[in-house]
Amino acid sequence: MEALHLTILFFLSLTLAHSLSSNCDLPSQGPTLRVYHVSSPCSPFRPKNALSWEESVLQMQADDKTRLVYLTSLAVGRSFVPIASGRQIIQSPTYIVKVNIGTPAQSMLMALDTSTDMALIPSVGCVGCTSVMYDSAKSQSFSSLACGADQCKQVQTTSCLGTTCSLNMTYGGSTIAANLATDNVTLATDSVVGYSFGSIKNVAGGSFPPQGVLGLGRGPLSFVSQSKTLYKSTFSYCLPSFKSSNFSGTLRLGPIAQPIKINYTPLLVNPRRTSLYYVNLLGIKVGSKVVNIPPSALAFNPNTGGGTIIDSGTVFTRLIDGAYMAVRDEFRRRMGKAVVSSLGGFDTCYTVPITKQIPSMTFMFPGLNMSLPQDNFLIHSSSGSTTCLAMSSSPALNVIANMQQQNHRVLFDIPNSRLGISREICS
Repeated sequence: MEALHLTILFFLSLTLAHSLSSNCDLPSQGPTLRVYHVSSPCSPFRPKNALSWEESVLQMQADDKTRLVYLTSLAVGRSFVPIASGRQIIQSPTYIVKVNIGTPAQSMLMALDTSTDMALIPSVGCVGCTSVMYDSAKSQSFSSLACGADQCKQVQTTSCLGTTCSLNMTYGGSTIAANLATDNVTLATDSVVGYSFGSIKNVAGGSFPPQGVLGLGRGPLSFVSQSKTLYKSTFSYCLPSFKSSNFSGTLRLGPIAQPIKINYTPLLVNPRRTSLYYVNLLGIKVGSKVVNIPPSALAFNPNTGGGTIIDSGTVFTRLIDGAYMAVRDEFRRRMGKAVVSSLGGFDTCYTVPITKQIPSMTFMFPGLNMSLPQDNFLIHSSSGSTTCLAMSSSPALNVIANMQQQNHRVLFDIPNSRLGISREICS
């Protein structure tokens, strides 16, 4: 099967992002779907009121902090249904793909999440849903799942008050009720027949993603698992920079047309949360120096959930306290006498020109080194007056976030239990 190139829509409410100047009515070309920025005239999710740079950064930090709590709870196995907070998905950077559901097809814009399994789709009749909703009554291929269905048994939060398999979830400030169902789902030109998902019926609170979530985790109800006959549990993406005016990121499904010249590192499995993509972060280089990080800060520990994951939904990389402080201190040392200030959760910011002093940064894994361009670890104000080191500390889990992944091809080869990373400009 020829690999599909699915357009990723970069979802970011930043005033520093450029607007797209494309015609919204132009059709997609073959298996390549068009890209829209959330703030463009083509986007139904464009923000009503623009935020200042400082407000945007502070908002993203707050949302990242909430997501970090969520990811940590997943890592230690305290929750089962992997649904990210709608607050982060709507108000912080997220990557979106166009998904066609049902027969005839109904188009939805759904957020991709590598730390989520089951798709959750807002459906007609949902109380508390605020976005475009899927109408199962208009689909000839829709089917509800009964309590005895195998899929129902794979979800621990299901209940059966009647004959339909129902899910009740609490996440953040929201409670979500859904029915487990199946329908045909099409990405680009290939259809997954009988795709299982949660059809949202009721939402209370402010933490529901109104456009829905498409999970790319490793669990049995994720898109990766349900489409494995088509795509052999293999996919890759290239995430564009949020400063790009093109937003040309792509999601490729299947082993064909994946890059040949790419270095790999093993994927690790946390038995308490097999869905998450753990990797072995050996160390971090700032400039030419390998930073002296306590081994415990990077060690993979399935009992506590500690270690390092690759995540598409978190914006800024988080490092366990000991690792972050070591990296931060070496970065500051390399910056010389430049005065350090703070902005929200960022504690290493500069308000003077620092271009000449900036050191390189490299994440080191078995089998590959991920060298970060400056745009992947520094965030600049629109006026250029403030520059911050775009990472911060975490109490229990290291997260390689989407800003640090931008303009890299990240390949998830699940059958061979490996993750590939190579530099690729897709902005």
